[in-house]
Amino acid sequence: MTISHDAVCAFLYREARLLDDRQWDEWLSCYASTASYWMPAWDDDDQVTEDPQSQISLIYYPNRDGLEDRVFRIKTERSGASTPEPRTSHNITNVELLAQRGDEVDVRYNFNTLSHRYKVTDHFFGTIFVSLREAEDGIVITSKKIVLKNDYIRQVIDVYHI
Repeated sequence: MTISHDAVCAFLYREARLLDDRQWDEWLSCYASTASYWMPAWDDDDQVTEDPQSQISLIYYPNRDGLEDRVFRIKTERSGASTPEPRTSHNITNVELLAQRGDEVDVRYNFNTLSHRYKVTDHFFGTIFVSLREAEDGIVITSKKIVLKNDYIRQVIDVYHI
């Protein structure tokens, strides 16, 4: 079975909407239990790090458990960096299907996110590489790599910024 470009776009738009609407449990359901979630850092040579196990990452969760912990902290106000929760607007462009392997597809897309908190609006942008798989309940993310292209980040970055 193949996943169509239209189905991929609809799924990515839904994931973005769930973040904007703060529907945390529904957002988590977009991820397979084994899904990795990684945002590498930029090194001194202006290259992104390549190994989350041995190099600096802005965010790294080897599976969905880390995302579940983040959501728990956000929902229970145990995250000072997330209280109050910012208002966000996620925008997705340039969705490309890179490879298809049976019931899984590799996708590359660009994102722009506006985040408003404490009378300040921040802008985050970059490229995301994601692998998607057909599951019983629809499409799920099996891995996500976020390349944040901002040169300067003035605050703690979190899952809802990207």
